[in-house]
Amino acid sequence: MKSPISIGLRCVLLAASVGAALAPAAARAADAPKRGGTLVIAVNADPRSLEPGINRDSNSDIVVNHLFEGLVGYRTDLSVGPALANSWSISPDGLSYTFKLREGVSFHNGEKLSSAAVKWSWERKMSQANWLCARFFNGQAGLKVEAVETPDPSTVVFRLAKPSGLFLTQLANVQCGVLVASPASAGADGSWTPIGTGPFKMGTWKRGDALSLSRYEGYVPSREPASGYSGARIAYVDAVRFQVIPDADAAAAAVKTGAVDIVPDLDSSKMAELKAAGVKVMTAPGLTWSALLIQTDDPLLKNQSLRQAIAHGIDLAQLTAVRSNGLAKPNPSGVAESMRAFSPEFLEWPKYDPAAAAALIRKAGYKGEVIKLQTNKRTVGMYDSAVMIQAMLSAVGLNVQLEVLDWSAQLDNYVNGRFQLSSFAFSPRFDPSLMYAAFVADKATAKWAQWGSQSARELLEESSSITDQDARAAIFRRMHAQMRVEVPIIGLFYAPTVEAVGRSVRGYQPWASGRPLAWAAWKE
Repeated sequence: MKSPISIGLRCVLLAASVGAALAPAAARAADAPKRGGTLVIAVNADPRSLEPGINRDSNSDIVVNHLFEGLVGYRTDLSVGPALANSWSISPDGLSYTFKLREGVSFHNGEKLSSAAVKWSWERKMSQANWLCARFFNGQAGLKVEAVETPDPSTVVFRLAKPSGLFLTQLANVQCGVLVASPASAGADGSWTPIGTGPFKMGTWKRGDALSLSRYEGYVPSREPASGYSGARIAYVDAVRFQVIPDADAAAAAVKTGAVDIVPDLDSSKMAELKAAGVKVMTAPGLTWSALLIQTDDPLLKNQSLRQAIAHGIDLAQLTAVRSNGLAKPNPSGVAESMRAFSPEFLEWPKYDPAAAAALIRKAGYKGEVIKLQTNKRTVGMYDSAVMIQAMLSAVGLNVQLEVLDWSAQLDNYVNGRFQLSSFAFSPRFDPSLMYAAFVADKATAKWAQWGSQSARELLEESSSITDQDARAAIFRRMHAQMRVEVPIIGLFYAPTVEAVGRSVRGYQPWASGRPLAWAAWKE
C-alpha cells in the first residue's frame, strides 16, 4: 500500500508541472489522512463467531482481526512481520522462540497487555475441542509446541519439540486465529465478550443487520509500518459498520448510492457496471482457492476411475474464464502462482476430454446413479461454479443434481464430510503447506479432510518440518503429481481479490487475503 506521504508527493509534482504555485500544499492537504466518519463494509452474512479461530468463517476472520492482534501477522507481500511482538529471536537449535511484547499496549477494558494474557489465550485455544488448528501445533501435523513460558511480563517463550520451518507461518495463519484476548473475554457462564488490543473495540451487533465497532482511543501502534496484519494499525475513522447484505446485486447497488463504502469479494461480473457508475474497482492477486470437493469415502466416488472421469469432464479453462471474468487462470494445485514454490508443473492436470471421461465412466461401471452436488446461493461464485460443473458433467453422462443449501448447512456438511460433491472455496492460505493442510489429513479422524493418503500426509509433514525452500517446492511437486492420479479434489482457480470502493474513501488498497483493512482508510 502506498503511504499518504508518497501520494501527496505525486500530487506536488503534478501541480508543479502545470505551474500552479499554490497547488502542492492543497494537494498534500487533500491527500492527508482525515479523522472521523463511519466506514461501511458490506458482508454477506453475520460472522459465525467473534472468538478468533473458533466456529469461524471468512466474515469472522474479517471482524476479529479488527478487534484483536497476534504476536505476528502476515504482511501484504505474504511474509510474516511483527504485530504484538516488537521482535523475536530463535535459539541456535531452533527449539525456542522468544517474543518481546510491544510496550504500552492495553486491552479495550484498560487492562495492560502481559505475557500472562498471551499464555492464557494460547492455552484456551489448545483446550478447545472445536479449534480445528490444534493439529498444527500438537504434533499431529509435525509441529509440536511443548510449552509456553512467561519469564517476565513482556516476554513469551514458545518451546518446540523439534525445529519447524512453519512455526511463525502457523502463528500468523489467518484461519487459525492465534490472536491475543483478555482473560476477561471468557465469562464464567461460557459466554464470550471480545476484548482485544486492536484499533477498534466492540460496539453493537444487531444480528442479520449490522455489527459496529468503534475506534479504540487507547490503541498503541507498532513501530513497524502498516502492512496487512503486521505493523501499525492506525485507525482514522470513528467507527466501522459491517453491514449484512446477503444479495450481491443489492451490495453493488449500495456502493453505487454511497450507502456502503467497500464491497469485498466482489463478483467480477459486476466490475463494468460499477466502473461505469464511477465506483472504484480495485484488484489484487488472490489466494482464495475455488475447488470441487469429492467425498472419496462415498460408495460411488471411492472409485478412482470415476473421479478421473470427473476431472476429464470439467473444462477448467472455460469455467475459470467465465467465473473470473478473464482475470484468473486455471490452477488445480495447492500452490498459487503468487507463492514462491510455484512452477508450471502445478498447472498440469487431466485435460478436458469428454471422450476420455466417457470411457472412464464405462470402466468404473457407472449405471446412472444420482450424484448430488452441494452448493449455496449466499456465495454467488460457488453457485455459478456448481451450475457450470453440473452442465459439463451431465454432458459426459453423469447424473449430477444440484443440492442448494443454506451456507451454514453446507459448511457443517463440509466439516462433517456429509456430501458427495461440493462446490467450495478455501479462504486464503499464505504458504503451500497451509493450503495442503486444509484438505490433507487422516479421514478416519478428520471428517473434513478430502485426501487421506498416507503418503500425502507424510509428504505434508515433511514440508512443514524443513526450512529449505527448494526442497519444500520439490515435495509439493510430488504431492501434485500424486493428486493428478488420485483426484481426491479438483482445484479450479485462485480467485483474484476484487473490491468495490466508494467515491469518498481514500487510502484503501486490497491485498491477497481478500480481507478488508478498515484502519488503512479514511473518508473525505
